[in-house]
Amino acid sequence: MTTTEEQKEKQRTILFPHAGIIVLVGPSNSGKSTLLRRLVDEGTLLQTEIVSSDDFRSMLGDTDFMDWKNRPREEADIIFNDYQLLSSLAFEAMNSVIAMRCRLGKLTVVDATHLQEEYRKQYLDLADKYNVPCMAWVLDVTEETLLERDVQREHPRGRQRVKQQYGQFKRSLRSVKDEGFASTYFLKNTESVLFERKQNPLWVEIDKGLDIIGDIHGCYEEMIELLERLEYKEDEKGLYKHPEGRQLISVGDVMSRGPESLKTMRFWKKHVDAGIARMIDSNHGWKIARYLDGRKVTLSHGDENIAAELEAFALEAGDEEAKRLRDELKQFLLSAPSHLLFGRNGVRRVVVTHAGIRDEFIGKQSKRIQDFCRYGDTDGMDGKGAPVRKEWYVEHESGEIIVWGHDPRPFPTVVKNTVNIDQGAVFGGSLTAYRYPEGKFVSVKAKRDYAGDPDSPLIRWERGRFSPPNLRKFVEGYSVQTDLYGEITVRGEFVKAAIDTVSHFTVPLEELVYIPPTMSPPPSVSIDENYLEHPREAFAYFRAQGVKTMIAEKKHMGSRAILLLFRDEEAALPYVGRPSLGTIYTRTGRAFFDRDTESEVLRRLNADLVQANYFAKNNTDLLLLDAEIVPWNLKARELISSQYAHVAEAALLDREHLLEKLREAERSGRDVTSWIQEMEEKLQNAHLFKEAFQKYCWDVSGLEGIKMAPFHTLAHSGQTFFEHSHLWHMEHNRELAELSPLFMETEYRTVCNEADEEQIIRWWEEMTEDGHEGIVIKPETFITRNGDKLVQPALKVRGRKYLHIIYGIDYLQPDNLVRLKQRKTSKKERNALMECALSRESVERFIRKEPIERVHECVLAALSLESDPVDPRL
Repeated sequence: MTTTEEQKEKQRTILFPHAGIIVLVGPSNSGKSTLLRRLVDEGTLLQTEIVSSDDFRSMLGDTDFMDWKNRPREEADIIFNDYQLLSSLAFEAMNSVIAMRCRLGKLTVVDATHLQEEYRKQYLDLADKYNVPCMAWVLDVTEETLLERDVQREHPRGRQRVKQQYGQFKRSLRSVKDEGFASTYFLKNTESVLFERKQNPLWVEIDKGLDIIGDIHGCYEEMIELLERLEYKEDEKGLYKHPEGRQLISVGDVMSRGPESLKTMRFWKKHVDAGIARMIDSNHGWKIARYLDGRKVTLSHGDENIAAELEAFALEAGDEEAKRLRDELKQFLLSAPSHLLFGRNGVRRVVVTHAGIRDEFIGKQSKRIQDFCRYGDTDGMDGKGAPVRKEWYVEHESGEIIVWGHDPRPFPTVVKNTVNIDQGAVFGGSLTAYRYPEGKFVSVKAKRDYAGDPDSPLIRWERGRFSPPNLRKFVEGYSVQTDLYGEITVRGEFVKAAIDTVSHFTVPLEELVYIPPTMSPPPSVSIDENYLEHPREAFAYFRAQGVKTMIAEKKHMGSRAILLLFRDEEAALPYVGRPSLGTIYTRTGRAFFDRDTESEVLRRLNADLVQANYFAKNNTDLLLLDAEIVPWNLKARELISSQYAHVAEAALLDREHLLEKLREAERSGRDVTSWIQEMEEKLQNAHLFKEAFQKYCWDVSGLEGIKMAPFHTLAHSGQTFFEHSHLWHMEHNRELAELSPLFMETEYRTVCNEADEEQIIRWWEEMTEDGHEGIVIKPETFITRNGDKLVQPALKVRGRKYLHIIYGIDYLQPDNLVRLKQRKTSKKERNALMECALSRESVERFIRKEPIERVHECVLAALSLESDPVDPRL
């Protein structure tokens, strides 16, 4: 070891906190500024981390010192008062800056004398307010040294003032240790002290990925089963490791209530000690730590089970071994962090906490933060002695994913980038892991209800299934975790528009269980100069995605509708909370029929299905259908009369008149042949336009003339049908058409090869020239992927005549068609995929009888995406 190294080893080392306030205490000339310059030169401290009262005096008053000595009395008093005012304002400005830095979690070193306790206390108060530590560095220099240094200053303070400050300083030494600083250092010779920066102990670098596990509560067998599902393997030392080096994280509460708390705690201690896992502090963990420390605590809510397990361990292993285990577990639990930050490139990505955290607490440590992270945001107790939990997560705005537990819910809950993964394993629910960066959930079902609580959180959730959702969770934008698409985020401005619709116009929320996804035309327009859309482009898209078999369905010209039908009124109770035969609503969630007509339709459908024994044969209490109801004018009467009919009649009158005038001009010898030809084409376009919408309109009387064409059988009770092929759906819908005259069959074709494609094209050309809207082309399976990429669930190909309604009377004019072929469909395609995922998710949750809020977040997100402006003609 070199002499320098030996000297360094003997030197005292002081660690800077990663954040907080360091208050320098010492009279003028004690070396505060000199020490700070040294630390900046060494790179230990940033210049921006220093705030100096002298600097703020200069900033505000253009000087850091006013000399009132050796001045006439009347002048000295004025100068002194000016200096006092300047100092007061300088400290006011300086403290504002310090407060802002504390809010940001920055380190600030305050360079001022701080000789009086009241001046030091204001920084202790600031640190407490913003949850950062506050340290004191006391520069203890002799009076002789202070006087020597003062003489050498550009603006000496004077012997009398130096001696006065030194006296104040000596009196401060008696109390500074007891004033509440996180640590206090007395420095007589700063040159012999080493200073080092301390990294934030809450920060963890993300490496290969995170597997974050919810509240285990002693459910050891379920924990091991979950680890095995996560592909962790046990090595020869009994450590569970992931072959890819992923990190294992617990949100806390690994013990209490369940059957094997001691075994579970020892598992986590072993893995944390090995550096391959981390565990967060929690309310049960904190109580058990104090119990093990001999504190007087009341063991309840399953904590008493641990005392029994420890007694059993002592009988088996002996008192000495039991004491050693108690001490080890105590230290392990006491050392658990309130929360952890996981990030890359210095940017926070994931925060893991037990019961919650406010944005301003993230990355900081204090008793207030520890308590919040252990217990969440509570508002007293309810009548049964349970904490009333406030919804802290609706305020989360800072962007990180916050993963937490503590508050058991039947299913993982994602609200505003917060993820709850306590699914009540100990209450008979599930043990859940959240995988990052995949954003996936993996769960195992509990083997039984270990707690046996008749008023458990899961039971209370079930009782509150039909409670209205808290719109504050959604109004500023939020995310939905879907199995199909992963996380889907909707923006606040679109959510607000959707909430306005839901609040005023839709059917009751408990009946609004599915919003049909939008559907895009082919991503590329037709290369045929006579068509804007053509089946060839749809076939080409699916072939490029690896789809071998497709289904082409005739597209009815009607209005999209959702039919939720129950076996009888009582069968609706578990699903919508009240007796009902069902509901029929539009793709925007509004009632499709007036009340009387809907009641008549539902009674007729129910009678037909019951008579055909449909519900009994399929062992179901409900039938959920995605359908088209014709004729179009049932819902579009006002649109037809006020827009289409008016435009058609006006165009016909106008063009017939112009054509007659052109022919008169031709008869008088004018050369207007090209104009006549153009006007004849435009007149023909007007006739085609009128024919296009009239084809789909007819008068109805009562139920006569109303037809419903189901094309997706979405669900029965206990089962959804998204995994079934479209062939199955079409055949099932054919069966429905045989059971009730209100149902109609949808014509379809299967596409397996090029010959089939040509046949479909001829079929499409014939039906669209006859005035029908077109076809929908789908992959054989409802959900299709090309590798990891989700394939469009359907593409619509509309006919030339019908597109007159969408793009205007003269859209086929060459110049117009060239311009229209520049249209972009990417946003429509993206929304179609997201809405498909949300729609599937909402139905799955509804059939599982999840709380209405869980279903509603999917429905509201789908309606919000519909508020996102996309060319409505696509």
